[in-house]
Amino acid sequence: MSTTTPTGPPVAKADARGGRLGRNTQRLNEIGLIGAIVVLFVVLSATAPGFLSVTNQLAILRDAATIGVVAWAMTLVIVAGEIDISIGPAVAFSSVLLAKASGEWHIPFALAVLVCLAVGLLLGAGAGFLRARWGIPSFVATLGLWSALRGLAQYMTDGLPVPLEANGFLDVLAGSVLGIPTPAIIMAILFVVFLFVANRTAYGRSVFAVGGNAEAARLAGINVSRIRVILFATTGLLAAVSGLLLAARLGSGNGGASVGLEFDVIAAVVIGGTSLAGGKGSLLGTLLGVAFITVIGNGLVLLGVNAFFQDVVRGVIIVGAVLINVLLSKRNGARSS
Repeated sequence: MSTTTPTGPPVAKADARGGRLGRNTQRLNEIGLIGAIVVLFVVLSATAPGFLSVTNQLAILRDAATIGVVAWAMTLVIVAGEIDISIGPAVAFSSVLLAKASGEWHIPFALAVLVCLAVGLLLGAGAGFLRARWGIPSFVATLGLWSALRGLAQYMTDGLPVPLEANGFLDVLAGSVLGIPTPAIIMAILFVVFLFVANRTAYGRSVFAVGGNAEAARLAGINVSRIRVILFATTGLLAAVSGLLLAARLGSGNGGASVGLEFDVIAAVVIGGTSLAGGKGSLLGTLLGVAFITVIGNGLVLLGVNAFFQDVVRGVIIVGAVLINVLLSKRNGARSS
């Protein structure tokens, strides 16, 4: 007696059903975030003095850019099933490198900016190469980079800020255009670029494929190693961009700056619905996650909450977001099976 095993169509239907469930869950997550942000605005407008002032709202946009500029790249890294925890030290190191290069080392300012961007890209690519070539877990590779860059930035400055000379370019970066902070404009432009890359290019589709199943992606002809190197090179480059914005804002390079930034970035991405297991994520969700994290941080400051307790709140938010993410992923897995 012969038996036949269903192939093709049932699998395709299961994949389609799982895909629809994933998209529906992502939409629900985004709607929930919008609702949470609205509630935060209502509560903080009633309890935090000056929260709705124009000055404070512009400050929120500026603070959001600190997280958002790197969060777009981090979204694709996590979608690919990887992680990068070197962001904070990379931003601080870039600000120090700019101050040292344009000051003590007497490098022309435009060239110093290009050096910072190139070094950031190469450092990120180095971490990606360790992951791609030797299979070192990305957490370990970027943890090493985290320690090295923080130590190097502090060593180069003796733990003290390095002043930057007045410069028109820095004034633009630290200023605003038509009343909107320049960092927020840069963040918005990068968001549009990454949204296009993630949704409309072969590279973006490859990132999702690698995160879904790296071995299957390799068998399908995708150069997984190259994808990984590009991903980490991109986070390194955007960390350098964020470092330039930081230097412009502070008027100096500071090796002790951006402490914990990597956790705010990761929290924003995960809260936005990107799965830590890889293969699923949304830049729109990350945008809402950035807004959520930034508004909470701003509100805690206005309410006069102790700075150390603010870290407690952030930690609870991160753990809660990961828990919700895991539970939703398990529910989707059960429904699509």
